[in-house]
Amino acid sequence: MTPPQLLNATRRRHAARASVSAITTTVVSVMPVFLVGGLAVQISHDLGLTPAGLGLAVAVYFGVTAIGSLPVGALVERYGPGRTGRTAIIVSAASMLGIALAARSLTLLLLLLAAAATANSLGQLSSNASLARSVPPHRHGLTFGAKQSAIPLSTLLAGVAVPTVALTLGWRWAFGFGAVLAVVALALVPPDQPDHRAAHERRRGSVGGGMLLLGVAAALASCAANSLSTFLVDSSVEHGMSPTAAALALTLGSALCIMCRLLAGWLADRWQRGHLGFVAGLLAVGAVGTILLGVDSFPALVVGVLLAFGLGWCWPGLLAFSVVRLRPQAPAAATSVTQTGVYAGASVGPLGFGLLATHTSYPVAWMVAAVAMALAAACVLLGARLASP
Repeated sequence: MTPPQLLNATRRRHAARASVSAITTTVVSVMPVFLVGGLAVQISHDLGLTPAGLGLAVAVYFGVTAIGSLPVGALVERYGPGRTGRTAIIVSAASMLGIALAARSLTLLLLLLAAAATANSLGQLSSNASLARSVPPHRHGLTFGAKQSAIPLSTLLAGVAVPTVALTLGWRWAFGFGAVLAVVALALVPPDQPDHRAAHERRRGSVGGGMLLLGVAAALASCAANSLSTFLVDSSVEHGMSPTAAALALTLGSALCIMCRLLAGWLADRWQRGHLGFVAGLLAVGAVGTILLGVDSFPALVVGVLLAFGLGWCWPGLLAFSVVRLRPQAPAAATSVTQTGVYAGASVGPLGFGLLATHTSYPVAWMVAAVAMALAAACVLLGARLASP
C-alpha cells in the first residue's frame, strides 16, 4: 500500500471511530435526565416526584447545560474534542452512580442532575467538533443525524429500562447500569488529531441575527420536544394506560425518531440546499402530532407519537449540520449558539409543561407545546433567510 493509500485508510478509520464515539458520548452525556423521565413513575414512589417536580428536575439539568454551552464551545476549540469528550463521560458516569447510591430526596436528585448537566454540554459540543474535523463534508448529514439519534436512543434505553430493570430490580439499578455503560464508552473516544488552523481562522465569522434567530427557534422547538420525552409516560398513564404500555409507547417513539434522524441526515448529504426549510416542515408536522398527544384516545396517541416523535423531534441533526455548513471555521463555537437555545428551551419547556399539567391538565399542556413547535418552524424559515451568506 502506497503512502497516500495508507494516509487515506488512516483517515477513514479515524472518521469511523469519531462517528461511533460521537454517538456513544452523546448517549452517555444525556442519559441521566432521560432516565429520570422514563423512570418517573417508579422514582415518584420513593421521592414523591410530582409532574411539577419532574419538570423542575429537567429544568435544572438543561438550565445548567444552557449556561455552560457558550463557554464550553470555546473550551472544546482550545483543548480538543478528545480530551473534553473523555471528561464528559467521566462526569456523567460519576453522576449516574451518585444518583443510584445517594439520591434519597428531590434536593439531592437535583444537585446530582446539575452535576450531570456539565457533562452534557461538554459531550454535545465535543462530538460536534470531532465530527466536523474528522468526517468528510459529504458525510456530515448522515453522521450528524446519527449523532443526534443518540438522544432518542437514550429515551429508548430509558423506556426499555422500565420493564427490564426498574420493575424487577428497582430504578436505582438502571442508573448503575448507565454508569457502567459510560465506562465502556470511555474507551471509544479517539485521540485528538493535530489542528493546523490558525486561532484567528477558528474565530472568524460573526454570529449575526440569523444565527441568533435559529437559536430562538431551537429554544422553542426544544421546549416542546423535551416535554415529549419527559412527560409522555406519565401523561399516558393518567389517560389509563399501564406503566409498561406507556413505556413501550416511549420506546416506539424513540425508535422511530432514531430512524427519521438517520434518514434525514442521509437525504441532507444528497441535497445541496433547503436544509433549514426541511427543518421547518418537520416542526410543523410535529406540532400536529403534539396536539394529538392530548386527545383521550389510544389511536390518537399512537398517531401523535409517530408524528411528534418521528418528525417533530427529528430536526436537531439537520440543524447542527446546517450551522456547521454556515460556520465551518469553528464548529464547536458556532453550534454552541444553537445548542444554548436547545438547552434553554429544554430547561424552561418541561418546567412550564409540568406546571401547566399540574394546575390545568395534560391536554392543555400538549396544546401549548404544539404552539411552541409551530412558532419554532416560523423562526427557522426567517433565520434561514438572515443567516445565509
